[in-house]
Amino acid sequence: MEVNCTANGAPEKPAPAAAVLAKMTGAEKKKQAKAEKAARREKERQQKENTGGATGQRLGKDVQAQGGKVVTQPTKSEQKGLQILAKDSIKPQHKRTASNAAEAQKPVLAKGVPPHPPSLDITSGNQEVALFSHLYGQPRRKTVEGAGKEVHPAVLALGLQMSSYVICGSNARCMATLLVFKRVIETYTTPPSNTLTRHLTPHYLSPQIDYLKSCRPLSISMGNAIRWLKLEISKVDPDTPEAEAKTQLCNSIDNFIRERITLAGTAIAESAIDKIIDGDVILTYAKSSIVEKTLLMAHRRGTKFRTIVVDSKPLFEGKQLARGLADAGLEVQYSLLHAISHVIKDATKVFLGAHAMMSNGRLFSRIGTAMVAMMAHELDVPVIVCCESVKFTEKVALDSIVVNEVASPDELVVPAPSANVTSTSAVESISSPLLKWRDTPNLRLLNLMYDVTPAEYIKMVVTELGSLPPSSVPVVYRLSTNT
Repeated sequence: MEVNCTANGAPEKPAPAAAVLAKMTGAEKKKQAKAEKAARREKERQQKENTGGATGQRLGKDVQAQGGKVVTQPTKSEQKGLQILAKDSIKPQHKRTASNAAEAQKPVLAKGVPPHPPSLDITSGNQEVALFSHLYGQPRRKTVEGAGKEVHPAVLALGLQMSSYVICGSNARCMATLLVFKRVIETYTTPPSNTLTRHLTPHYLSPQIDYLKSCRPLSISMGNAIRWLKLEISKVDPDTPEAEAKTQLCNSIDNFIRERITLAGTAIAESAIDKIIDGDVILTYAKSSIVEKTLLMAHRRGTKFRTIVVDSKPLFEGKQLARGLADAGLEVQYSLLHAISHVIKDATKVFLGAHAMMSNGRLFSRIGTAMVAMMAHELDVPVIVCCESVKFTEKVALDSIVVNEVASPDELVVPAPSANVTSTSAVESISSPLLKWRDTPNLRLLNLMYDVTPAEYIKMVVTELGSLPPSSVPVVYRLSTNT
């Protein structure tokens, strides 16, 4: 055994650990620490194996069951240590060349370390369109199952009617919501030690609103009406008797419906009929209650004109409009949206309804409206929008992607009857080619409810406050909300 000695012949003392660590580089220190850590974990594992009597008996049974082969899975700490050792063992010691580049790209793992699981494909089994993934929320409620006990029965019925399109249209939904909330207020009783002003909105009205949202997103007019109602509730004097306060709120709701929806629609129709003259061909899209009222009033006044109703799937709202106009004696032509480039050539004016008018002058309406307005703009046909001020909003929309409503894609799957089929039973038995679209890989259906029409395509917006350009929408909104 070789021993180092000093000049006097005495054996040389070993260098202190601190001095050795000082001479080591950072990489060497890190490598040594990893090795010590792995050694400690290995020692702990061996101690556990020596003291695990019950575990040994269970392993003995597993050995007999598997023909003498012991199969053990490393713990998380062992896997991490082995991955560190594997990483050090596969560190390249020389420059990679073309001959070993392919082998070096393969991951090398230590024995016993399970390979990393494959990355999850978030689109596998998912029928959502990635571009509109932010619009997909909870599916629409189709039943009252799971609804809270505090939800009023009238609200339960209204939510299902909205979800199934029994009540459809911005005005109809807004009026139905206010009438139901009127019934909710009538049946409300203030708990002891509370006031109607502080308890009604957060504890009784909010669950009703949340339920309606779960059935279908609120329209712009519904949101404006609900904000107005909450403001009216906050204005109630706490000292006012409960019966009197409820009567005041119910009367306010009736006045809101009469002034902001019913009378506003009548004023818009009376103003819009002046835009229709003899010989006009009026084109409209889908179904708008204000446009329908305008056309009927113009017909009753004796104006001779023709109407073209353009419609699209899946709701086919234009069928109801065309049937109602035809029953009233108007000359009606019904066409689908894919023929808009042909039927628009005969039109002299385009009348459109609105779901909302945005603060930047853009029209937010039933999907397909933008296409109709674009075609009319290309042929220099004036586009006139009829919209109440309750549908105006301070929000801004630049496209139909950021804010929209996505309906069930199954609504687009409808049977296509053959031209040779005449019986109703035979038509119903025909299956659509998209009936099993969910089983088709890489196929996704998108059913958007609304689109955005640029302001430059709109000639005029007729409101109860008068006819104005789209750029005046924010001014009307401030006047209608007194802000």
